[in-house]
Amino acid sequence: MVALSVETKAPKAALWTGRILTGIVVLFLALDSGIKLLQLPAVREAMAPLGYPAELGLVIGVIEAICLVLYAVPRTAVLGAILLTGLLGGSAAAHLRVGDPLFTHVLFGVYVGILAWGGLYLRDEKLRALIPLRA
Repeated sequence: MVALSVETKAPKAALWTGRILTGIVVLFLALDSGIKLLQLPAVREAMAPLGYPAELGLVIGVIEAICLVLYAVPRTAVLGAILLTGLLGGSAAAHLRVGDPLFTHVLFGVYVGILAWGGLYLRDEKLRALIPLRA
């Protein structure tokens, strides 16, 4: 068991920043998985240039929704963040493979992953104790 020190307590500003970052990630990924689950035409059109069959949009939406629920529930948030990291990494790899622009398409999943882990780190004492930042 990891002993928590007083140093791992986050100031209220850090806690609220973490909650806001987490909220942004949850809202974005809920919208993203929602349009995939609804099988909107835009999703079908976006899958083709990436080399994926249009039907996989629904499968990816289900996987994303499961990862998102795990991330949104405090008890399973770390597992959810790990799984979302894999999902977002796959997205980055797919965009890299087809030669999409680096900063807007390829790295977008990386940006979302940084927000997800940053939000979780700021609001979770046990994660900060497990991975302390050193001066």
